[in-house]
Parts: sequence; C-alpha cells; structure tokens
Amino acid sequence: MIKLYLIGMPGAGKTTLGRALAVSYQVPFVDLDEEIVRREQRSVAELFAQQGEEYFREREAAVLREVVAAYPALVLATGGGTPCFEHNLEVLLETGLTLYVAVPVPELTRRLLQAAASRPLLAAAPDAAALQARLEETLAARQQFYERAPLRCAAPTCSVETVRQLVARYQASA
Repeated sequence: MIKLYLIGMPGAGKTTLGRALAVSYQVPFVDLDEEIVRREQRSVAELFAQQGEEYFREREAAVLREVVAAYPALVLATGGGTPCFEHNLEVLLETGLTLYVAVPVPELTRRLLQAAASRPLLAAAPDAAALQARLEETLAARQQFYERAPLRCAAPTCSVETVRQLVARYQASA
C-alpha cells in the first residue's frame, strides 16, 4: 500500500507518470486538477477567470484534503502550485510519500508552448521567450517548496522503474 504524491512544475509530466505508476503499484490514480474540474464542472482556466486564484487555491486545498482522506492508497498528481499554498505541502509530507518531478525550464518551455493558453498562470506569455521567463520566475518562487520532497526524480530519467527504485530505497531506509 502506497500513497505517492507527485509535485513539480506545470508540464513536468506528473499526470503521465502518475497514471503509469498507479498501474504499476495497482492503486487508484487521481489528478488533483481533474478532480477539481469534475467537482466544479468548470475548467481550471474558467475557475481562475470567474472566481480568481484565491478561490481556486481554497478549493484545491479542500479537495486535496478530501482525496488524501478518502484513499488508503493512491498515486496523486498535484497541480504545479498545490504544495505552495494553504499548508498543502505539510498535508502531503505528513500523509504519504512526496516525489518532486524536476524538469529543466527549457524542456518545460518546449512541452508547454502549445498548451500555455489553456493554463491560467502561463496564458499571458505571448511567445517562447516570455513563456520561458515566466516559468523561470515561477520555478524560483516554488523551488523552496518542491525541494522539501523526500524524493526527487529528474527528467529525462524519471521513469516508472526509476521511481519504484527511489521509493523502495527510501522505504528500506525509513
């Protein structure tokens, strides 16, 4: 039984990796943003536009706590900002094993260039240079939270097998 939480920047691959890890560990997978969208019946972008970031962060914190309490075992992909608000990182650290999926900003920029308009905190970036600058600024603000995760996996080597080895080593030493 494992509760594994994936944190990191938008575009780090938390959802893709999380789905594969959940299959590997034979536990449920939850994407926190998808769960919020399901409950609110609005996209994250719509929530930001209609209710503001503060409302979104409050809902995010509430849904996080509900999901963590509801599942004895799971893999959870958080939103990029989740660990940085509402004492969410403490919830993650206290109730499961947290993994920071670290991806260099140039790679994040490449991955997010097409999807930036659908991501509320990146939508204002008009081109690749602006997007990269925004990502660097965002990472600088969030790094202190991400670095508190006991596990770290860096792209491009962050595979299911790599994570399973990290988790096994961590659990053996705990």
